[in-house]
Amino acid sequence: MLVAITILIANTLLVILKYWVGLQLSSVAIMAEAWHGLSDSLTTIIVLVGFKMASKPADKEHPFGHGRMEVISSLIIALVLFLVVFNFFVEATNRLIQRQSVQYTQTALIIFIISLAVKELMAQVSIRVGRKIKSDSLISDGWHHRSDAFASLIVVVGIFLNPYFWWIDGVMGIIISLIIAKIAIDILRDTISRLIGEKPEESFIRELEKIVRENTFKDVKLHHVHLHKYGNHRELTLHIVLPKDMKLDKAHQIATDLEKIINTEMSVDTTIHVESEEAK
Repeated sequence: MLVAITILIANTLLVILKYWVGLQLSSVAIMAEAWHGLSDSLTTIIVLVGFKMASKPADKEHPFGHGRMEVISSLIIALVLFLVVFNFFVEATNRLIQRQSVQYTQTALIIFIISLAVKELMAQVSIRVGRKIKSDSLISDGWHHRSDAFASLIVVVGIFLNPYFWWIDGVMGIIISLIIAKIAIDILRDTISRLIGEKPEESFIRELEKIVRENTFKDVKLHHVHLHKYGNHRELTLHIVLPKDMKLDKAHQIATDLEKIINTEMSVDTTIHVESEEAK
């Protein structure tokens, strides 16, 4: 929450500066970049709302909590980006058709150099904190900031090249639009994949197998490993195969102990189904 609020304030100030310069120069590239920055602010607000809703505890209607509200937040971020892309791709194309050029100022150069540094800092903080707390929407927001930093770099390069090429503003507007589109597609693809459900990563399976072996038997078999993600809350189900002559109470105790150990070491609520060698 603190990271998102701090970034929101800093980003809003950058948007105001960029849009003011864009209006003064009538630059489609700078105004596109300003709207890109504004979409950053909007998506950060969405992240904040997603955090608030995702933090709601489980209830009767939602026994696994509200963690997937963060995934929905990422989906909204992607849709906002697509809207920005469409508007400025059309505007930049019209600028080229009409052969309109722009004269940049030193003020614009300074503002975009500052923007480049600040936006990359925002991206670093958002992505690192997002990975630390396993927040999909905060990571998505961080990549959005990084795309903005890259777009600012393009504008800086374009300002230096502008005296030699009349079409530089329109071309930069198209390039920035395509950058935003790429980020939006990546976020949308990842979000849809999480909503549909993904198989556990190989590193997760290896760690799980190691825990099971160390706390049961070296040759114990496990299968039907299913991991369900609800934001920070995760539910794991798996089957383990135990010797056919093992007593029921001992098998139950092994499964119960394993559930507790996995929950402690991997931060995932676990349910284990026990099978005998004959049943398998």
